[in-house]
Amino acid sequence: MKVITHWALAFITSLVLVFAHYSDGTVVQTLRLKQFDLVQQTDQPHVSRDIAILEIDERTIEQYGQWPWKRTVLADIVTKLRESGAGIIVLPMVFSERDRLGGDIAFIETIAGNGVVIAQTGSTQTDRNAVPRGVAKIGDPLPYLFEWPGILGPIPLLGMNADGVGVVNTAPEIDGVVRRVPLIMRVGDETYPSLAVEVIRLATGAPSYQIKAGAGGVEKIRIPGYHIVNTDPNGQIWLRWNKQFKRISAAQDDWSAVQGKTVVVGITADGIGGLIASPTGPQFNYIPAAVTLQTMIDGDQIQRPFWAFLAELGATLVLTFTLVLLARFTPYYIVGGAIILFAGGLGYGAVYAWQNYLYLLDATMPIVAIVIVGLHAVFARFVREFRLKQQIKAQFGTYVNPTVVERLQKNPELIKLGGEEKILSCVMTDMRNFTGLGESYGSDVQGFTRTINAYMTCITAPVLKNDGTIIKYIGDASMHIHGAPLDDEHHARSAVQTALDMLQACEEFNERRLQQAISTEDPGPLPPRVGLGAGVNTGKILVGNIGSERKLGYDCLGDPVSVAARLESQTKSYGVLLIVGPDTVAQAKNDFDWWELDNIAVKGKELPLRIYTVHKETSEHREWLRDYYKGRWDRCIANYRACKSAAPDMSQYYDKMIERLAQGKPVDWDGIYRAMSK
Repeated sequence: MKVITHWALAFITSLVLVFAHYSDGTVVQTLRLKQFDLVQQTDQPHVSRDIAILEIDERTIEQYGQWPWKRTVLADIVTKLRESGAGIIVLPMVFSERDRLGGDIAFIETIAGNGVVIAQTGSTQTDRNAVPRGVAKIGDPLPYLFEWPGILGPIPLLGMNADGVGVVNTAPEIDGVVRRVPLIMRVGDETYPSLAVEVIRLATGAPSYQIKAGAGGVEKIRIPGYHIVNTDPNGQIWLRWNKQFKRISAAQDDWSAVQGKTVVVGITADGIGGLIASPTGPQFNYIPAAVTLQTMIDGDQIQRPFWAFLAELGATLVLTFTLVLLARFTPYYIVGGAIILFAGGLGYGAVYAWQNYLYLLDATMPIVAIVIVGLHAVFARFVREFRLKQQIKAQFGTYVNPTVVERLQKNPELIKLGGEEKILSCVMTDMRNFTGLGESYGSDVQGFTRTINAYMTCITAPVLKNDGTIIKYIGDASMHIHGAPLDDEHHARSAVQTALDMLQACEEFNERRLQQAISTEDPGPLPPRVGLGAGVNTGKILVGNIGSERKLGYDCLGDPVSVAARLESQTKSYGVLLIVGPDTVAQAKNDFDWWELDNIAVKGKELPLRIYTVHKETSEHREWLRDYYKGRWDRCIANYRACKSAAPDMSQYYDKMIERLAQGKPVDWDGIYRAMSK
């Protein structure tokens, strides 16, 4: 699971998508082409002033009879177009068979020298009547041109007398949509121009055309007297499908709209006219010729730049890698914003490049990769953080306040895994009269265990209430800290207050047990009271996940922890329930009343500590301590009862101190009591 949700795995997803982009498979190509359709659909419609469409529609079929007509009818249409002032007349029809009705001669006589361009088509089934057009080659374009096995042309008399013969074949893309048209095709070593090229050649009066090829394929096509047309490596141009044409039914009387225009005669009658797929929807099969011609006339140099694919591939790689890093190191809203920004920027860039430069740039694969990698990275992070939250809950849920757990889950970085040194306050506690309590239960181990658990639950509540962290329970003892894993600038105050609250909780525990015993029908002997001793100390402590490779636990180590344990063990020696170290008092000096107990070097330590408990100090005690430190123990003994009277709550303290004084002052007394036991 850790491997699956590792943040770096999203890099693998990124590389897989980059490879898919580089491979340029069917899905990638289809997505790209569909996006090209979308950007082209942002074009404003362009109404042609150069080309008109004469439609052979249902009305025309009704007027002239069943199709195909006798070619004298087409001759009449050509004559009428010429009389109406039409320019070049384009008949995108392949007259590959003689007219069965005998109208060929009249048709040939009409079109000869009359500015008419007819059609031929590349074929996989036959090769006859081809009408080639000479070409001047710069480089060798033949390997790059679209090639058909054969060509089906018009009957020879028509081919020789028509002013132009152009190929009507289109080259649908992988999804069957016509977006590009080859301007030149080949059969063997011969080249054949498209209808549009033939129309322009005829309009300029050029006898032929020129084609230039380089190492990467076809680059340009030029018709003398006309501007250079840039093509793709296969001699194709992209069609700009925003063209709209004036349409006239051949059945109507007024054809004045064709004056001065090139006229494409197209069949639209149901069941006769063929359809092709275009980016803007189905179109009649003669429309690509009209759109190609208008695209060339308008000089619309639609380009798929040579650098486009590498730029798109680079965008896929760079942006997805950037997203992985953002998902690893930044908040979710930045990742979401980056996905929207990257995807929106790519989409806008593609539209901008089209509308301003007629560049076709593919934003689809980078956007798809951005979304997939972004979702992968975010999902992996979510799962990882969820697992971390569950881990935090499992690790801290039983020994810190639930609100602390919630804060840690929201900000796991607050936990320095592996350990860190911090100034913390540590509290050590130990149950008093543990032995007596155990003896009172005899062989009832289960009852004794329930009571110990109830006691621990009782003293734990103040720890959680004050946002402490329970480190461990050791039999009837406990250890907890304040200031980690969450920072607490008042950790010393919190630690002392928690210790006082634990003492109060212990008293309440005793009272509840007493009331429960009294309320039973056969109370028997009253349960022994238990007590609690606590030591509090502050200092630099190592805290974090500490343990072996197989088992880690949240723990703390350091001399201040050991001192806290020593202070707790000295509570019995001083007749108090709480002893606080000097560093804790220094940080919480204004939060409590402090009673100085002694200047002690705990067992194992050379340096002394001024130790305190929480109690309002009397002037008698301050005088008593001065005598004690200066070695005037006889005066201490003499003033002992007066001090007890001034502070009755501290009687046990004075009794313990008098016991020590009665043993006699050490010869080398320097005001420091050196403990001989823990």
